[in-house]
Amino acid sequence: MEEEKHRELIASGMSSAPAQGPAPACLTLWDEEDFQGRRCRLLSDCANIGERGGLRRVRSIKVENGAWVAFEYPDFQGQQFILEKGDYPRWSAWSGSAGHHSDQLLSFRPVLCANHSDSRVTLFEGENFQGCKFELSDDYPSLPSMGWASKDVGSLKVSSGAWVAYQYPGYRGYQYVLERDHHGGEFCNYSEYGTQAHTGQLQSIRRVQH
Repeated sequence: MEEEKHRELIASGMSSAPAQGPAPACLTLWDEEDFQGRRCRLLSDCANIGERGGLRRVRSIKVENGAWVAFEYPDFQGQQFILEKGDYPRWSAWSGSAGHHSDQLLSFRPVLCANHSDSRVTLFEGENFQGCKFELSDDYPSLPSMGWASKDVGSLKVSSGAWVAYQYPGYRGYQYVLERDHHGGEFCNYSEYGTQAHTGQLQSIRRVQH
């Protein structure tokens, strides 16, 4: 019975592959709050937790190693949620002040390039890396307070590491995980920030913990 409740996934299917970083990425999902019910462990990308993990829903999460990004829909689509090492006993623990209420998480992947001690990003006022720019290597809970004149960021380049940008100051609103190893680190316009991005409004940004 317990074996049926616990399913372990190695999405790459290559158990002999060398680990990336100090420890392989690992998280466990449960279909009930407070780490109850059926569970499933992920060690790599999972495009559809219903098909690969046998879970119809995710209600609590424990990140054992690495950082992960969860998506609202299969195939890494929809609203994004950053998951860093720690316990998430219910939806509110990972959603924060999300852009809209969604307790549905259906796809997951590790953020392999996260490097908190060496993360750099350049913000541009206009699309295609035009206009005023600002280089960051630290967390900023309020871009307007640091002198960024616009509420929008037209484009950006991630030189190293991984970042999570938020729609509003104080790390609130929609989340956008921006990585050096996605799009070559170059995000030419807001539509490349995420499939749920309808504007370029970014007003706080921080480095992803790993």
